[in-house]
Amino acid sequence: MPEKIIQVESIGNVRLRKNKRSKNVSITIRPEKGVVVNFPYFLSYKFALSVVEKKRSWILNHLSKIEEYNNKRTIFDETSVFNTRYRKLVVGKNTGADIKTKITSDSIHITHPENIEVNNLNFQEIIKETIIKALRKEAKEFLPERTLFLAEKLNFRFNKVFIKNNKTLWGSCSGRNNINLNLHLLRLPDHLIDYVIIHELCHTVQKNHGKHFWKLMDSILGDSKKISKELRNYSIQLY
Repeated sequence: MPEKIIQVESIGNVRLRKNKRSKNVSITIRPEKGVVVNFPYFLSYKFALSVVEKKRSWILNHLSKIEEYNNKRTIFDETSVFNTRYRKLVVGKNTGADIKTKITSDSIHITHPENIEVNNLNFQEIIKETIIKALRKEAKEFLPERTLFLAEKLNFRFNKVFIKNNKTLWGSCSGRNNINLNLHLLRLPDHLIDYVIIHELCHTVQKNHGKHFWKLMDSILGDSKKISKELRNYSIQLY
């Protein structure tokens, strides 16, 4: 995919990509990736830049929102305290030339060379990816077994458990009674993990959130809506 990176006044670097799949010019603006313009092969880079100029006010508006997002973004460094269910995040420096990652039985170890700042976007993305990798490993070890235990204890039947990296849902239940559980559950206290699992097990019987569903939930947990409210204090997002 041929591409050029061109500095545009007040906008910054713009990545221009000739894309075989593109039928027209499209502009995307995302955290870490910046401004990316995809366009068909038969159009010139000059034409793609002219579209950028026409969309200048729209781009600047969205760049300001990205900047606001970046300012709120968590930066993991040597002083950060972050734990999964079984592991502690350890960030440090190494004497080599590459970023190194290692997941042990009790840690998520990530180091960067001296010439790379800890707030480097690429380094921060590698930290996030490594945390996700560790969480997925933990979730696969813990969540299916815990779901089976609770299902047998509470007399529910389900089909399969799938582990997801979902950005909005802690869990879901399909029409075939497959239960999807978010790997980020491993960052929650035990009683909230159980709450989400039981919530989805109840959906194997009651498919909506009507009064019969909450009556079933309350018969198991007591004041289930109180626990649901507590869950809202936790965010799925790492950043």
